[in-house]
Amino acid sequence: MTAAQIDTKTKRFAYSAIVIYSIIVGLSFLFGKLALTVASPLDSLAHRFTISLIAATIPVLLRWVKLQIQPRDVLAILPLAVLYPSLFFAFQAFGLQFTTSAEAGIIHATVPIFTMIAAAQFLKERATKLQQLSTLLSVAGVIFIFVMKGTTIDLTNMKGTLLILLSALSLAGYSVLARKLTLRLNVFAMTYVMTIIGFLVFNLMAASQHLASGTLSLYFEPFASPVFLMSILYLGVLSSLVSSLLSNFALSKLEASKVSVFNHLATLVSIVGGFVFLNEQLAYYHIIGAIVIILGVLGTNVKTRRARRVGSSQSSRTSDSR
Repeated sequence: MTAAQIDTKTKRFAYSAIVIYSIIVGLSFLFGKLALTVASPLDSLAHRFTISLIAATIPVLLRWVKLQIQPRDVLAILPLAVLYPSLFFAFQAFGLQFTTSAEAGIIHATVPIFTMIAAAQFLKERATKLQQLSTLLSVAGVIFIFVMKGTTIDLTNMKGTLLILLSALSLAGYSVLARKLTLRLNVFAMTYVMTIIGFLVFNLMAASQHLASGTLSLYFEPFASPVFLMSILYLGVLSSLVSSLLSNFALSKLEASKVSVFNHLATLVSIVGGFVFLNEQLAYYHIIGAIVIILGVLGTNVKTRRARRVGSSQSSRTSDSR
């Protein structure tokens, strides 16, 4: 198998990973809603990362996975873990107290734009005109769906808007930093450290809140609910752990801007999930928006003739050097 064929196969795996990631994240909104009917947002996050850490530790203890990590690697991963999951979920959880989930959806649609700008600045990833326009097209598709639902951003409530915007910037920063780190660090080790940080941050926050209100004895009460248990297992194992592994793997093989735009597919999965499982309305504007989003995602990830020529010449040089 030639170097070009190996590279093509690897990228196919990366694209498969990010598509599965989008499906998992899209359905996480459904399970998130179910979890919030039983527990508070902060408790849900704490229990989510507790389950995630347990799930990540089991293969390590059984020696199915060898955890190869040095103290200097932990220091390198720490800023990444601060951005995601810590700041991303914290800003999101507190921001949603002052704004609606629909408004948050509009603001989060801009993540690929922030990622593309940051990737160009810090990673020197230069997007083509087609990729830039396609990214804007996918963003427009998401915003179109929310606007047609009658959603607008209330600029008089700047606190909620600012917190959700900071959450979006945290996710964009994570994509760029993860892209850089995955080129030299083990993907599982990165994900494991991120999970530990999430576990510590959100359990400390939730426990402090319970201590302040004198309700610490109720901390694990939500686990008595079968609905919460099912939801938190999905959120902890699939939505937190597996999705992070898939995202980090994809970022090790693909440009940050290309991976980021797949978050919009998660929006489509969320809409379909709501229609199938919660009997939510599926209107004509959902279909139009879906087509626009898909066209945008495809356009962002299209391989131009110039890129193919560059890739071919690089593969040829690699083969010649061998």
